[in-house]
Amino acid sequence: MKLFTDWGFSTNSWQGQRGEYWVLAQAIAILSFIALPVYAPASLHLSLAERYGLWGMAAVLGLSALTLIVKGLLDLGHSLTPLPHPKDDGQLVRSGVYSLVRHPLYSGLVAGAFSWALYQVSLSHLIGTIVLLVFFNAKANREEHWLLQKYPDYADYQRQVKRLIPWLY
Repeated sequence: MKLFTDWGFSTNSWQGQRGEYWVLAQAIAILSFIALPVYAPASLHLSLAERYGLWGMAAVLGLSALTLIVKGLLDLGHSLTPLPHPKDDGQLVRSGVYSLVRHPLYSGLVAGAFSWALYQVSLSHLIGTIVLLVFFNAKANREEHWLLQKYPDYADYQRQVKRLIPWLY
């Protein structure tokens, strides 16, 4: 129970003041993605070389996703919380993987989903990845509203580092 209070949850948590419903929606979105059936269009005929090429790209993307997630968790350290609202005693982290992308955990989850879609050659998972990207972009938008309120130098950080896709977006 101490872990939840350390993360910012409280007995009043489900009033939504710290973004608790975003966490619930995130869990539902991820579980829904996992439960998606694989749909590979019947008209799509890939050669063995093309399939291996997709699998190679999926492996590289999957390792990148794992790196973003693990490094993001480690770099956040004490400031880690599943809530989009920053911890009261947290610090703004701008180093490590956070110098490449502002939300590496969200980026890693989306990249992992895209990796799975490529590996499975699944149109349903590609659509699910787009849904996750839209969801995490909206969650990041809400989170950044709170970060701007808490950290005066967050606006400079926003101008210097991309939100979800390193060097692009």
